[in-house]
Amino acid sequence: LQQIHKLHMKWCVAEVLTDLKRHSVGGAMDEGEGQFYSVQVGDSTFTVLRRYQQLRAIGSGAQGIVCSALDTVLGIPVAVKKLSRPFQNQTHAKRAYRELVLLKCVNHKNIIHLLNVFTPQKSLEEFQDLYLVMELMDASLCQVIHMDLDHERMSYLLYQILCGIRHLHSAGIIHRDLKPSNIVVKTDCTLKILDFGLARTACTNFMMTPYVVTRYYRAPEVILGMKYKENVDIWSVGCIMGEMVKGSVIFQGTDHIDQWNKVIEVLGTPSLEFMNRLMETVRNYVMNKPQFPGVSFNELFPDWAFPSETEHDKIKTSQARDLLSKMLVIDPESRISVQEALSHPYIHVWYDPAEADAVSPPPQISDKQLEEREHSIEQWKELIYKEVMDWEERNKNGVTKEECLGESFERL
Repeated sequence: LQQIHKLHMKWCVAEVLTDLKRHSVGGAMDEGEGQFYSVQVGDSTFTVLRRYQQLRAIGSGAQGIVCSALDTVLGIPVAVKKLSRPFQNQTHAKRAYRELVLLKCVNHKNIIHLLNVFTPQKSLEEFQDLYLVMELMDASLCQVIHMDLDHERMSYLLYQILCGIRHLHSAGIIHRDLKPSNIVVKTDCTLKILDFGLARTACTNFMMTPYVVTRYYRAPEVILGMKYKENVDIWSVGCIMGEMVKGSVIFQGTDHIDQWNKVIEVLGTPSLEFMNRLMETVRNYVMNKPQFPGVSFNELFPDWAFPSETEHDKIKTSQARDLLSKMLVIDPESRISVQEALSHPYIHVWYDPAEADAVSPPPQISDKQLEEREHSIEQWKELIYKEVMDWEERNKNGVTKEECLGESFERL
């Protein structure tokens, strides 16, 4: 029965992803690249280049609406993202600029690739809509994370996430908000990270009431408003891996305070040395909580939760549990690094220096530099418009992505 169930689940994965892909392709070539047309997508109007046909909504979020479409010039399915009101306030405008600049410059096989940028407006004065065209993947990780993944697929997906975040780190970008919904996959198990996470200025005060966002995968140091380093993203990978194994969210808090409570109930109360690094108000709250001994990883991730059909599976299960125990560590000083995770026996079987070591030159940009600058909405709008015009000019002249590295930041 277990074998039948596993075969059925694997068949379901293939069917779901194939169906998603089938709805994103087809159609005829159209050379009207320089003209626009409008189409209603849900409650939003998309005004796009005629080369993009068969628009179909596939997702939406705080930052925009995403449609699948057929690029009739290249003959491939693509994702078209319309940024929602990018100039409604300074925060949205800065976020839109950051996403555009980083997408234009970051270049790695496990980071989503930007194919086109455009606006239907013809001048800065009219400028209000921004569209980003990217590779179309088959599904988000949300759609496969609870399915019956064997060790081979699970370790390969995790390896690709680690390669992607290592490349982001080499570019000075610490994500801090990795979660299944911003990771996308194809039917061949290839994976890409969709976005660049929280801006550095997006730290929340632990004692303040935040607006609603998914916090299940955020590291303790982000929740508690502490200083952080690159292995903040390892916590998120650990949460994603744990969810792959158990089939459910590991730490499902109702808000950021309850999120912390869920973490310590499972992993135990952290050390006094960790507590002493907290801000005083946060430390007082945390130290007044009941003490929790925590649950062992053997109990949290029992053998039956893993694939266990062969002796090889049993070895892999032991390795997977060991990796989880090193990633899901509250104190970042004791948590495994990205490089150590890539070198772990469970992951290292996939290791390719060209992927893991980001051999292609990392973009020489400063996320910190961008976040420290403040502009009016009109100034951000002008900066974004210049980036769009820059993209059009460079593509017209055949300038490659690598040649523009860092230039955007000279304008700041």
